[in-house]
Parts: sequence; C-alpha cells; structure tokens
Amino acid sequence: MSKGILGKITDLYDKKYKLLLIIPAIMLLFSLYVLGNHYIQTGEFVTMGVSLKGGTTLSVAEAFDVKEIENMLKTEFPNADVSVRSLSRAGVEVGTMIEVSDMTSQELLDAVEKITGKLDKEKYTMDTTGSSLGAAFFKQAIFALIAAFVLISLVVYVYFRAALPSFYAVFSVVADMIFAMAICVVFDIRLTTAGIAAFLMLIGYSIDTDILLTTRVLKRKEGTVSERMAATVKTGITMTFAAFSSIIVGLLISESELLKQILFILGWGLFADVVFTWLFNAALLRMYVDSKERAKEKAAENANGI
Repeated sequence: MSKGILGKITDLYDKKYKLLLIIPAIMLLFSLYVLGNHYIQTGEFVTMGVSLKGGTTLSVAEAFDVKEIENMLKTEFPNADVSVRSLSRAGVEVGTMIEVSDMTSQELLDAVEKITGKLDKEKYTMDTTGSSLGAAFFKQAIFALIAAFVLISLVVYVYFRAALPSFYAVFSVVADMIFAMAICVVFDIRLTTAGIAAFLMLIGYSIDTDILLTTRVLKRKEGTVSERMAATVKTGITMTFAAFSSIIVGLLISESELLKQILFILGWGLFADVVFTWLFNAALLRMYVDSKERAKEKAAENANGI
C-alpha cells in the first residue's frame, strides 16, 4: 500500500534529518556574513530609515525618474544619506518617495524641483524627524526586542523545564530574525518603526511554531517521535501557508509603503521559520529525544545487571 507523499517525505526525513541541518547552517552563515559585511562598510547592521535616525521624507503623488533624482541629490549633497524609490499601485508607478538625512526640508524641496519643476503643494507631503527623536525611537525599539526575547525565553523554559529544547526554540526565533535582517540588507530596505513592529510580530509567530513542535514531541507520548513530528509538520506548514497567502494578498493590494515593509519582513521571516523550525529545531529535538531514550535503556540495562 502506498504511503503517499507525506509518508515518503517522512521516510526521507528519518534517514537524512542530520544531513538536512546543512541547509539552516548555510542560511545562518549567509545571514551573518551579509550583516557583518554591511556593518564593516556602514557601521550599521541594517540601514535605518529617517524615522529611526532622523531626516526628511518627501512624498510626491507623481512618478519621476528615480535614478535621475537620486544621482542629482548625491552630487549636490555628497555627505547626505539619500534614498529615492517609486510608489506603485497594482504594478503602476503613481508617486515618488525621497528620504534624506543631513539636509533641511527646504534644501530638499529646492533641489528636487530643479528636475520636477515647481511642485503643486497639494501633490506632495513633507515629514521631518529630528535626529534625537529618531535615536529615541531606535533605543525604545531595541529595548522592546530585548525584553520580548527575555520574557519569551523565561516562559519557554518554565513551561518545558528542559534547557536544551528551550534553547533550540529560542535560537530558531533568533535565526529567523537574523535572516530577515540580512534580506533587508540584500534588498536595500531602510528599516523604519514599521519594520521594528514587523520584527516584534515575527517573534510571536516564530515562537508559536517552535512551541507547537516542542510540545508535541516532548509532552505527548502517543506514537513514535517520527509520527508525532509528521503530524506537527502538517499542522505547522498549513499555518505558515495560510499566513503566506495573507501576506501575498496584502503586498498586491496595499498602497502603504509602511505596510509593505511589514509584510515584506514577515514574508521572509516566515520562510526562514519553515527552515529553522522544521529542519533545525526538529532535527535537534529528534537527537535530544533519542539521546534521552538511549540513556534510559542504558540505565535499565545497568539496573537489570545489578
């Protein structure tokens, strides 16, 4: 009788789960390399937007040549940090967003109007964030992330009462975030306060799948470890694909750049969660349970021998 696709995948995983650890290891090393290289070049692990480090944002409800504006601003203000991108709706460019630091709002407007011509006041908005306010936002965001990790680590450890499984679960969440941060660097995403919110959301979602896995493997006793893992993977992957569907719809219909950044980070974070939960955490949990069972068998043999 055919085992079906799930059965074949389970059999393959049972035989190759240690070898499959190479995949999350490569992803983690890649992420650390990207972040480390970016830090050496810029002094930041991730490029921060004006809402976190201060600056001016000019949003124009009209599409212009992004490269022309960016090159002009970098030429006239070589010390300024400049980012220019198009705003789109359903794949059609409908506007332009310009983010700069170390430049006044009037200097920015005057420089941009050299290319665009006089802008109608009803067609653009200008937002300015002070450097001290941006720094305060960033410090509060980092504190929130650290506090979230500390509290989650405590809750996981108290619930499972086992150091290694708790560490595997929390480390998987950290790896998800590191990978998502590296992707932001690769795609030159400037992290905003919305991005910080996305990382906080990612912590909650990631730990959910890891706790689901750890609970079913350690707390439940029915069936073999392999059977419990197979059932958990089915539930977890279904949850993840449901979330992916929502993210894709949101990216297609959303007109907000902030919402798009949240969805972008969540999407890549969920991709990493699939790898680090089901290939990293699951494999280490399997080895942990196997070692516990061998220890029990050895202890029973010694007791019988005595």
